[in-house]
Amino acid sequence: MSAFFADPFFTFQIIAALTLTGIIAGILAGLLGVGGGIVIVPVLFFLFQKFGTTSDMSMFVAVGTSLATIIATSVSSVRSHHKKGAVDWGLLRRWAPGVVIGVIAGTILASFLKGQVLTIMFAILAFAISLRMFFSSVRTHLAESLPGQPLEFIYSFIIGSLSVMVGIGGGSICVPILNAYNFPMRKAVACASGIGLVIALPGAIGFAITGWGAEGLPPGSFGYVNMLGFGLIVPLTVLFAPVGAKIAHAVNPDYLKKGFALFLFITSIKMMLGAF
Repeated sequence: MSAFFADPFFTFQIIAALTLTGIIAGILAGLLGVGGGIVIVPVLFFLFQKFGTTSDMSMFVAVGTSLATIIATSVSSVRSHHKKGAVDWGLLRRWAPGVVIGVIAGTILASFLKGQVLTIMFAILAFAISLRMFFSSVRTHLAESLPGQPLEFIYSFIIGSLSVMVGIGGGSICVPILNAYNFPMRKAVACASGIGLVIALPGAIGFAITGWGAEGLPPGSFGYVNMLGFGLIVPLTVLFAPVGAKIAHAVNPDYLKKGFALFLFITSIKMMLGAF
């Protein structure tokens, strides 16, 4: 961490990277319902290693910090969608219990895994998401409406458990599931923002607790939540999430999806190679 204070150019690079990350994550949270974590996690994963943190520890702190930032992003994004009447609060109430139980299970499981395993999980998920987003013009539905219980509980549990282990807001998993049951795209994105809050709040608390006192944490960390990353990213994600929500309701985001899919594809390959 001494390099952060001693080298002004290095300091500028870190701050610039985190600033750009916050802007992009905020816009994507509102635009695509992805919670921003799919951008934040890989950036923090590589940046913390520049601080001299091991790759294993970097992944845990990247996930925990990402979840903390998603709390603020989701609040801002869901408020913007609510003003446009796009949030299905009934769906959120039905899915919240399964999501929370999944988050608890995922947080406990993650504490027993190596950071390398979480890195591989994130890389695989990012790769799958990139393919889905790139070929999202292919519209297929499993059914014309949501399946009801117990399948909806199973879906919500999977969303909560997988999302918290890789530090994302759940939209990357939630939106495709809802779309598969002919749920309107804009409402799916809005609901994903709400589910992101349900995932991120207990998830960030859990990662702070399970990482408390761990050796090799980056300076400024409370457990696996790093306050430097949190403090620089959150204001911009909150500021730019409404911008993304406005874009989502005004334009066709297909071109942005394709560009983001390419970014995810490259990132997933790089993280997978870095895990070995």
